Amino acid sequence: MTRRKSSKIAKSVGAVGGKLAEVPGISPNPMTNLLLTDLVLRGGGQIMRHAVERTLLGTKYSKGKAKSIVKGRSMVQTMVGTALARIATRSVPGAIIVGGGMLAKTLYDRKQGKTAAKTEGERKVREQAAAGEKESDPIVT
Repeated sequence: MTRRKSSKIAKSVGAVGGKLAEVPGISPNPMTNLLLTDLVLRGGGQIMRHAVERTLLGTKYSKGKAKSIVKGRSMVQTMVGTALARIATRSVPGAIIVGGGMLAKTLYDRKQGKTAAKTEGERKVREQAAAGEKESDPIVT
């Protein structure tokens, strides 16, 4: 006797006695619980990512400047970084394309020469830190 497909699926998702098991949550609406879980995970991930970035920047810059650099990131920079990470993590060809682009940029910077690439990078970091410091200052009217 063969089992029906639905019973196999029900067992794989945690069915109890042929019915799906109740998953406790804040709301009785499962979509609300899913949304809340998504927000918590994304918020926690963002906090952790900022902490790691500040720590890595803290090896070269002061703690305050590292915080300003992370705060000064524009919306476009954030969206580009997110898009590239998604492309790289969703498929092998995407990872190859993004990795190849990063390699090409690194080789281009090296070809420019240490001083030119370093000077340009430091100028952009200063601008981003200034934007972050401006953002954290209270609004003066």
